[in-house]
This record gives sequence, structure tokens and C-alpha cells, in this order.
Amino acid sequence: MAGRIAGRALRALLLLQPPARAAPLNPRGPAASYGTSITSAKIQVNGVHLHYQQTGEGSHAVLLLPGMLGCGQTDFGPQLKSMNKKLFTIVAWDPRGYGQSIPPSRDFPPDFFERDAKDAVDLMQALKFKKFSLLGWSDGGITALIAAAKYPTLIHKLVVWGVNASVTQEDVRIYNGIRDVSKWSEKVKKPLEEIYGHKYFAKTCEAWVDGISRFAEKSDGSICQELLPDIKCPTFIIHGEKDPLVPKAHAEYVHKHIKGSRLLLMPEGKHNLHLRFAEDFNRQVEDFLC
Repeated sequence: MAGRIAGRALRALLLLQPPARAAPLNPRGPAASYGTSITSAKIQVNGVHLHYQQTGEGSHAVLLLPGMLGCGQTDFGPQLKSMNKKLFTIVAWDPRGYGQSIPPSRDFPPDFFERDAKDAVDLMQALKFKKFSLLGWSDGGITALIAAAKYPTLIHKLVVWGVNASVTQEDVRIYNGIRDVSKWSEKVKKPLEEIYGHKYFAKTCEAWVDGISRFAEKSDGSICQELLPDIKCPTFIIHGEKDPLVPKAHAEYVHKHIKGSRLLLMPEGKHNLHLRFAEDFNRQVEDFLC
């Protein structure tokens, strides 16, 4: 049974399309006034120089939160390029230890999701956004759930997908199925090795598996289950019914425990549904945010 689950996880990496690349970066300057360029910069937050990309000129600020080993460049190309830039100002961040927010090296202490949530919120405040919405994928979705619960006055709306609020023994078997990056497909592996180099990429993936698996040692496996009732902002949960990395039960649990939340199941969606079905995803999200 465990072998079949691990095999599904590896096949998932074969099925994921290569990470989308963001549009070419332009230096901050006059071009940004049109709201169509994607600017790139770093800002010091909580003792770390965090990298972010920004585009658009709308009054509604939106922060995009990437998954494990992800960053704005790898995880949100279609959103940075195609979301409505008259309605939204879109920021995609690289969490500490990921993307271009290195140093420091990425680590996974017991509170790493809470640390990311504080970094993300403090980044947006440092950029002078008084209130903003969160779009979180996978690990970034967990971070977004925690941020929405802990900083309710700052969060306008919340969208999460490929998300879980707990870790089960089945999840641990899935995670161990992707521990060894040498078994990943070249199409998925190559862009990450270009960013990190093989050694950092491999070491960080192993550390992530160990870090997130620790939650399964709790009696309830909770990452942030107890915080879900504290989320008061409008919440939209999206889940791909063919996601081999996050079972549907996780999305249903999150939906059940966030009052008034909306759940959309995408029959053909896998873990990277926002890349594979970018046009439909962007439309659904924009309709919800407006």
C-alpha cells in the first residue's frame, strides 16, 4: 500500500507541467506606471532581505504565496502575467530560504509556517499595503490560512488550493515518495536545480519532508486546524480532484471549518491546477476577489 502511494506521488511529479516562468523582469521605473511590467526588488523584513515581484496598479492588493521550494518566478507565471492589472496590484514573494530570498538557508523549525505567515504580512505592511488578499498554493496555502486567522484586520479575502490543515500517516507516505529528488522527472527538476543548484535543492527537499512529517506525530496531526474557526474573511477553497499529493478530504475539512467558505472542485485538476488551467483559475479567482 505504502509503495503504491509513494508511486502515485512520483507519478505526480511526472504529470506536473514545468514551472511557469514569469514575464521578463523590468527595473523599477517609468514603465511601471502602465501597470503591465513586472518589477523585482528586495526589502528587509524581520532581519531577512525578502525578494518579491510586483505588477499591476489596482487598488486591491493581492499577495501570492508559493509552495515548497517555490518562488514567484517558478510558481505564479500565469498569474503575474495575466491577472487584471487595472483591478489588482499583485505581489509574489519568495519566503526566506527560497528563490532569491537566500540567505538565509531554508530550515523547518516547528513554527516555520507561523514564521512564514508573519514574514508575509510584515512584507506587505513594509510595502505600505494596509489591507490585502492572499492567494496561497500548497504550503503557501497553509501559510495563508494562518495569516488570515492571526491577522484578521489586515486580510481582505483568502484563496487557497492544494492545501491541508493537518498531516496524516497517508500524507507522510506521500511525502516520503518525493523525498529523493533524483527520482523526479527532468522537466520538474531542472528549473529548480537552475535556481538552487542540485545540493541545496536535494537537501532542502529532504528537510521539508522531515519538517512537515513532524506534524503527524501529534495526536490529531494538526498544522493549523484549531485556527480555522478564527478565519472571518471571505474564503475560497479550490481543489483538483486528481491531486495525487493532497487528498480531497483535506480541502473538505478546511471548507467545513471556515464559516461561510466556498469550495470549488475541479474534476481534471491536479496539484498545479493554477498552471495547467490558468485561464479558468484566474477567472474564478478574479470573480471571487471583485
